[in-house]
Amino acid sequence: MDRSYRSARSIVVYQSLFTIHCSLSFMNYLAHLYLSEPTEDAWLGSLLGDFVKGPLDGRYSADITRAIALHRKIDTFTDAHPLVLQSKARISPARRRYAGIMVDMFYDHFLAKYWREYHDEPIGEFTARIYGMLHARHAMLPDRLQTMAPRMARSDWLASYAELDSIRAALDRMGQRLKRENRLRDSADELSEHYAGLESDFRRFLPKVVQFARRHHT
Repeated sequence: MDRSYRSARSIVVYQSLFTIHCSLSFMNYLAHLYLSEPTEDAWLGSLLGDFVKGPLDGRYSADITRAIALHRKIDTFTDAHPLVLQSKARISPARRRYAGIMVDMFYDHFLAKYWREYHDEPIGEFTARIYGMLHARHAMLPDRLQTMAPRMARSDWLASYAELDSIRAALDRMGQRLKRENRLRDSADELSEHYAGLESDFRRFLPKVVQFARRHHT
């Protein structure tokens, strides 16, 4: 294959991945909410971390800004952690390019499924408070989150990830944004195939990222 063609194809795939990450996905929202401090400003900032890019220029309060900054630190910590890298390595070579997207989703699945082990408040009550906060602060949300928040609440995206079918549907929708072949279609099969190993990775990783987040709480 011609080198210039390979380079051009790599750029197209990278741009597709970037689009999925930045403009469509609702990956690991539940994890970031769980790791944040239990205040509305912190919850909002933990979600805005996927929507607000670049310098934090004073447009938000100090508490929201700190939560956005924490979101970024958690992402950096997570992406480099050996247990997360191990999870990504479990994904088949054909889909490995998208392993980051998939593992984010799979970890939110385990967090939602085993929520009672990690949080005193029932997940339905917790997510209802999150949706209520988003509704109350609708005017200050970025346009994309303004559009997304009512859909999140209507279908309770956050809690629904306890179900494998919800993970499958979400990944399939993301894959529709790919410009070339859709490697995310049926990618939830990777979760089914490697369920025990991925769950083990998640259970070992979660206490470590909780400890990391708490060190950065005010």
